[in-house]
Amino acid sequence: MKLFFRDHVSFCCLYVGQLLLILMIFWLDGYRHGPTALYASSLSLILFGCYLVVRYIRNQTFYKRLSTPLTSLNDLSMERQASPLPSYLDQFHDELRQYYLKEMESYKLKFDHHIQFLNQWVHQMKTPLSVMHLMAQERDDEFSSSLNDEIERMKNGLDIVLYTSRLDSFENDFCVESLSLYSLIRKTTSVQKRLFIRNHIYPEIMIDSKLYIHSDEKWISFVFTQLITNAIKYTVCAGQKIQFEAKQLKDEIVVSIRDYGVGVPKSDLPRVFDPYFTGENGRSFQESTGMGLFLVKQIIDELGHRIEIESNLNQGTIVQIYFKRVN
Repeated sequence: MKLFFRDHVSFCCLYVGQLLLILMIFWLDGYRHGPTALYASSLSLILFGCYLVVRYIRNQTFYKRLSTPLTSLNDLSMERQASPLPSYLDQFHDELRQYYLKEMESYKLKFDHHIQFLNQWVHQMKTPLSVMHLMAQERDDEFSSSLNDEIERMKNGLDIVLYTSRLDSFENDFCVESLSLYSLIRKTTSVQKRLFIRNHIYPEIMIDSKLYIHSDEKWISFVFTQLITNAIKYTVCAGQKIQFEAKQLKDEIVVSIRDYGVGVPKSDLPRVFDPYFTGENGRSFQESTGMGLFLVKQIIDELGHRIEIESNLNQGTIVQIYFKRVN
């Protein structure tokens, strides 16, 4: 209703102005019969009011639709009306929506091809890296050890690229199953044993072997790998431990990963899960990309879990993941 009045306020002003102009012309011409002028004016106003009412009724759906915010492309469609303006506008909206959907489909196809190429490239890069790793293992010297370290870094970087590209199709690439928490942590730390040994840091697993969680093994293993990598990277003192603990709450199982590294400044904690955010530690550790914790948060949310982080500067960090208990 408000939009209708706002649309016709200038028209109403024009009508009143021309009505007064006509009455003035008759008055200046010597016509002084007031009741007749009042009757004619009233009749004209009634006809004008009826015109506005009929116009509002015919275009009521049109004005109501324009006053309602859009929630989807389907909201562009309106009920077919006999009035020319709403009818042509609805036809224009249909053409616009079809053009938009066609463009979106084209961009989606290009994006899918790009993701497919990216995934193939990552897998192709992993093959020569594995061969290089096997060749380096045949030599037991400082050069081969350094080479293996760089290969591990490249593999971790490729994994980040691969899992980032898969996030958009997450629902097609996960399978929830019952997982032994102790076995999962043990397996993940074993894969990263070279990283532990090189930095003289030791994992300490304090988890009951009877504890089970429900999640996707591939995705949650990637999450634990990123958290372990971060914990080792930011633990600069040799001989420290990274502790893995788990406890049962009423409706959840909480897994804690604790390190005794440099910690995170309080000012940076609210943004640690933002993409590309490295904070103050990123200035000291040049290898930081700001994507690890971002991916961890995205995956945790997709899996339906919850993650929290606590940290004190120069005292270490505790990352807690909450899994829902399922009977």
